[in-house]
Amino acid sequence: MQLSKNFSLIEMTKSQMAERKGIPNEPSPDHIENLRVLSERVLQPVRDHFNHVVSVSSGYRSEALCVALGSSSDSQHASGMAADFEIYGTPNGEIFNWIKGNLMYDQMILEFWNPDEPNSGWIHVSYNPESSENIKENLRAYKDEDNYTRYKPIIGDA
Repeated sequence: MQLSKNFSLIEMTKSQMAERKGIPNEPSPDHIENLRVLSERVLQPVRDHFNHVVSVSSGYRSEALCVALGSSSDSQHASGMAADFEIYGTPNGEIFNWIKGNLMYDQMILEFWNPDEPNSGWIHVSYNPESSENIKENLRAYKDEDNYTRYKPIIGDA
């Protein structure tokens, strides 16, 4: 099933962890609709603008898969509202800045990105179709000195 011109349901639900551990990762019709909206309003415009493959590493995650990955079962991934991705060869800060200036979204996180290594990390982006106005929260995820994941706001460009 195609969600948009360049994004399929298979691509947005594929998980090596789910396959290895036999964890079901089947979205409901509501989750599929959320994935369609995310694909049409965020991922497809990114693909069209940069004219390169957008490589999705994580889209929909069932609650069981979220738990297996150490993520919250309340994650927007579990609702089909979020995806983690990158465009190989395009700096993640550049992608982040373009999305920030051109698209509506609920939350965007530069995950483990280092400005000295432009292709490091990946981008997490979510879109909430239930919200009349997505909040455009911008964060950077990093590991602190004790190796805990922390988040800090990004003000301005990445």
